[in-house]
Amino acid sequence: MKHLTPKACLTLALMMAASFAAIAQGNEPSAAEPNMLYAPLIYDGYTPMDGSLTMKSDKNGDLYALDANDAWLTEAMDNSSHTRYARQRAMIDNPQLVAYNANRLPEAPPEGVIPGDPRHGMLTIAPDLVPVEDVTPPDAPVLPLHNWLHVFNASLQFTQAYISGNWYQGGENNLALLGSINWNCNLNQDVHPNWLFNNALSYKLGIATTHGDSIRKYLINEDNFLFTSQLGYKAVKNWYYSAMLQFTAQFLNNYKTNTRTMTAAFLSPAELNIGLGMTYNYKKADDRMFTLAIAPISYNLKYCRNITDIDPVRFGIDAGHHSKSTFGSNFEAKVMWRFSPSVMITSRLYMFTNYEYVQGDWENTLDFSIGKYLTTQFYTHLRFDRSRARDDDWNYWQFKEILSLGIVYRFATVN
Repeated sequence: MKHLTPKACLTLALMMAASFAAIAQGNEPSAAEPNMLYAPLIYDGYTPMDGSLTMKSDKNGDLYALDANDAWLTEAMDNSSHTRYARQRAMIDNPQLVAYNANRLPEAPPEGVIPGDPRHGMLTIAPDLVPVEDVTPPDAPVLPLHNWLHVFNASLQFTQAYISGNWYQGGENNLALLGSINWNCNLNQDVHPNWLFNNALSYKLGIATTHGDSIRKYLINEDNFLFTSQLGYKAVKNWYYSAMLQFTAQFLNNYKTNTRTMTAAFLSPAELNIGLGMTYNYKKADDRMFTLAIAPISYNLKYCRNITDIDPVRFGIDAGHHSKSTFGSNFEAKVMWRFSPSVMITSRLYMFTNYEYVQGDWENTLDFSIGKYLTTQFYTHLRFDRSRARDDDWNYWQFKEILSLGIVYRFATVN
């Protein structure tokens, strides 16, 4: 027979004394549970014991009562209350006997199978593998994997625009129609996780009536073609070794108000930039996207096809020359954040330097969708270019703002 230690005997005596005190106070239970009453004291919190059960009243003030014989419930609650009262009283009167605290107990070993190794005298806990049955129907179709993801947007909007007087493509404040096309073709990274290949093409064309021009009835206030491409191979986590290409161009002729002075024409201006470096690509579901491309080695080509009617100096090209090539560095950051199904903001920051001048563009678009086919957009474009002559009012800065309301059509395909 195993003998009790003096400490265990003292604990048992205190517990019995607490039980007798509870009985003397009228809290005698019908039957206490020995396995709970005489278990080791473990502190897990303090609960006031008033020996009563508070019941809610209905609107008439009467207490709710069970429509059944609830003697068993009363007996069980008395047993539980007496046990908790006795254990708690023992811990309060003799805290030195409380060997454990529930908040500091070690974690229980994981459940599983415990195989033994008699040769080495070791026991190990192995997870209990539950066989998973194949619940796929035998006639379930096999879904094909798609290598390319396509997204296409087209919109036609009514616009109000403000343009600074030194904007490098010309234009004036106006009310106009703005049409835009956006196409994205990206490699599916779920199929090719180590590769990054994103391609984006956009074209914006704005036509505005001009009341202040006596020579022509309309002008081109927005004519911007942009193509970007990124090809990368994963380096670590979200970083890729990458090559980047960007091409921008003007397609239609544009003039200064009340003059025949041409400010832009087909491929006048046009600009090509190719860079090598690193790209950080992060995407969370379909509502957040961030891309950062850094190219320490970059080639930039500025081109002006028509130097007879247009001064190429406006575009940072030496007088009498069609093009100018420089080497330097560039970086581009893109952010897309969809706050809700109807509100989305996109931002693009691009900068290039040949270590003699700095050129940068910061474009922001806030898109409010009204139903499936209606949308309102607020677009801003801030540009800094030290490769061209300084303006008296805006210095080297240029600014464009467009507020538009119109219709939009979107669809996505895979192949």
